[in-house]
Amino acid sequence: MTASKPAHWTTQDIPDQHGRTAVITGANTGIGFETAKALALRGAAVVLAVRDTDKGKRAAEEIALAAPTASVRVQRLDLSSLASVREAAGELRDAYARIDMLINNAGVMYTPQATTADGYELQFGTNHLGHFALTGLLLDRLPASPASRVVTVSSAGHRMGGPIDLDDLDWRTRPYDRTAAYGHSKLANLLFTYELARRLSADGPLAVAAHPGGSDTTGSRSAMAHSSAVTRAAFAAIRPLLLQSPERGALPVLRAATDPGVRGGEFYGPRGFQQSKGYPKVVRSSAQSYDRSLQGRLWTLSQDMTGVAFPA
Repeated sequence: MTASKPAHWTTQDIPDQHGRTAVITGANTGIGFETAKALALRGAAVVLAVRDTDKGKRAAEEIALAAPTASVRVQRLDLSSLASVREAAGELRDAYARIDMLINNAGVMYTPQATTADGYELQFGTNHLGHFALTGLLLDRLPASPASRVVTVSSAGHRMGGPIDLDDLDWRTRPYDRTAAYGHSKLANLLFTYELARRLSADGPLAVAAHPGGSDTTGSRSAMAHSSAVTRAAFAAIRPLLLQSPERGALPVLRAATDPGVRGGEFYGPRGFQQSKGYPKVVRSSAQSYDRSLQGRLWTLSQDMTGVAFPA
């Protein structure tokens, strides 16, 4: 029988996590940090997979103050470099025979046009390709159980930018639009999750997506620094109305990662107006995200671009 799904799910609903290990990308700040802290408080061993290890160590110290008995490790990971992804995955494989939760949270937003170390458009390369590769390299460490989860953090912004152009993911034939590029990277997170959910065994692990709604994080404020004056003014006006704290923004991610009632291929987000804030529930994504042909094409392209083939 499927577990019931409470309407007002909070961190108090997280089951005991003792004996479980979670790897969380971008866990030194914002949603990733709050996710790591909440899991540590419930007994999980947490790995903060971060680009800046000094910031990661400070975050680990803060988590240790809140959860003194928790195991907290910092792992260097630069998702904009496939070499770094491979190195981090190798170190994690050496350290852990079992990983119960892989939470693909890190990302960049609205950046000026730039490329990754491998020559791919920065937002797509970091937000999607880096996580695609990391998941493929660690997937066999996740036990075959519905309690094991690959949670990929998308965004309500996956609807921005119009149809994704798989023939020009690096924006070589069009003027660069950083808002659209961000939206397409977040759409790719969903296309990846839904395709992975179909490919995984019915015994688990589960592939699930989540989005934090409008969360007042360092990342969102940093993204606004790259925006126009009009956009920044609009953001300042709506900020109190549509944004919630990082602690609340982490709830959809935490529910996707721990709720026994979760099913593979679900998408969790806030239940409030336009999914901007509120308690987490299953939500719908854009029609484009459910296009199975598009999911399959992106999967094949992602394997070619990263050189990572998922285990059968």
